[in-house]
Amino acid sequence: MDALAQFKEAQKQGWAHFVPLEVMTTPPAARLIRHARVRAGHRVLDVCCGTGVAALTASRAGASVTGLDFTPQLLERARENARICGVEIEWHEGDVEALPFPDASFDVVLSQYGHMFAPRPDVAVAQMLRVLKPGGTIAFSTWPPELFVGRTFQLVSRYMPPLPPGVAPPVLWGDPQVVRERLGSAVSDLVFDRATMHVPALSAGHVRGMVERTAGPILKLVDALAASDPDKLATFRREYDALVADYLEDNVMRQGYLLTRATKI
Repeated sequence: MDALAQFKEAQKQGWAHFVPLEVMTTPPAARLIRHARVRAGHRVLDVCCGTGVAALTASRAGASVTGLDFTPQLLERARENARICGVEIEWHEGDVEALPFPDASFDVVLSQYGHMFAPRPDVAVAQMLRVLKPGGTIAFSTWPPELFVGRTFQLVSRYMPPLPPGVAPPVLWGDPQVVRERLGSAVSDLVFDRATMHVPALSAGHVRGMVERTAGPILKLVDALAASDPDKLATFRREYDALVADYLEDNVMRQGYLLTRATKI
């Protein structure tokens, strides 16, 4: 298995534990669906859909929805969520870098904190735009580098081995200038907005304990350091707790994010 395939397999295994975090991403999903201007009758693709919170929200707005993710455990949860909601969604196990759909299949292609983890942004963007109809909408939510989650990525990267050659840091998707460059001349009417995810939390330790069990990159880091360097793990945990303290007030973690919308030319 080559380095890129190994990297993707590690991602898949790490994100298999994400399910408990869906409750936090559910309110922002509604914000993304509004931002994407999803309407009844639209054909919508939710890329890297996870447990399906954005896909389900779009379906409840009357859209015909397809969800795709490469982690089977998350798709299992997405199917259960759809059953509970009483909606029909077409689920696919697959990779954003090789979307299994014909050209110009969808009116809206969206992603909530998902496509940004694709190792090759140029490939992911090309695929998302390929399956989008001319005049259709691409929309996504991402984490800005200067805010809590982006700063967390940067902290984690200092403790992990370098990314494989050709793999871009996901946090760059939170920089509007990078987004402009990546979408380039393929789109028009590029619009940005910002919002905040509010996460109930009693302490920095509670936040850290939750993400160490659920967030793929941090779960992977903690497992590696616990086995190889417990002192380094303790240092990471102190740094993480200090970072959390900058955003935790009145039992609420404030996690700002960037929303993007554009029209395919």
